[in-house]
Amino acid sequence: MAQDLFVASKGTLLAVDVGGTDIKSALLSADAAQPAELSVLTRLRRPTPRASDGESTAQGIVATVAQLVAELGAQSPTGGIDAVGVVVPGVVDAGIGVFSANLGWRDFPFATALGAAIDLPVVFGHDVGAGGLAEHRMGAARGARDVVVMPIGTGIAAALIMDGEPRTGGGYAGEIGHVDIGHHEPCGCGRTGCLEAIASTGAIARRYGNRVGRHIAGAAEVLAAAKGGDADAAQVWTDALDGLARGVAVLATLLGPERVVLGGGLAMAGAALTDPLAQRLDGLLTFQRRPQLRIAELGDEAGCLGAGFLALQRWTASLSEVAG
Repeated sequence: MAQDLFVASKGTLLAVDVGGTDIKSALLSADAAQPAELSVLTRLRRPTPRASDGESTAQGIVATVAQLVAELGAQSPTGGIDAVGVVVPGVVDAGIGVFSANLGWRDFPFATALGAAIDLPVVFGHDVGAGGLAEHRMGAARGARDVVVMPIGTGIAAALIMDGEPRTGGGYAGEIGHVDIGHHEPCGCGRTGCLEAIASTGAIARRYGNRVGRHIAGAAEVLAAAKGGDADAAQVWTDALDGLARGVAVLATLLGPERVVLGGGLAMAGAALTDPLAQRLDGLLTFQRRPQLRIAELGDEAGCLGAGFLALQRWTASLSEVAG
């Protein structure tokens, strides 16, 4: 019996992170006795299926996940997949994709649809929250009880971990990118003044491109131009840093995190981001707890690994049910 329990503690999981451009997936080896560790066996990317309406896009994503289960399950060293974790962008609550501005769905029942298509234990969640979970388990947020993981990419959001536990607010918590920081740039959400509209990688590239009258590939090009003495690039970069400092100050005031982990494409700037941001933050905070600023360690794999940890939780729960 002891040997049977040992064998049962070894499992294979599938993690799937749905993005606006592609779907990242990973086949993972897990051990129920080591719940903070995952080993990547295989990685695979597929383009995200896009349709004329959000519901059809969501259905295409479900079908793609089912294909990944069949394809990667054939490579499992344990003879199959024990649980699947799937995460998506937008607002997520109780197995429902409530809303995605980029991919277009509203109130799509992902958990139910995935369960019907896959016939395996499946858990459905939010990409930013999953990335925060992964950073907390094995990345730059490990060891902290009160931490915010803030990816800065095309958009800006935050995974909130308070007293060691995630806080989701029914899927609506953490939208720091839509805090009004007092400017007049329009945001995709329909308002003006949002942090995301001035400090996301897309906003930085767009604002500089508007100033110089040409297409800009990304925020890295703007930072390079600013370092080279370009006044327009320097102003756009300064605006982004000022905005991010105000956003982090809001987090410090409301939540008191001991650490803020910066991820996403902008985090690749490293010290060019954290050093001036820390200086600005020192000028804004008075009585608040001053959070440590860290660069995320898991890169663009954080969401996928987080989906794996969600699958691990689901699988270990099923093992406990069987043992009980």
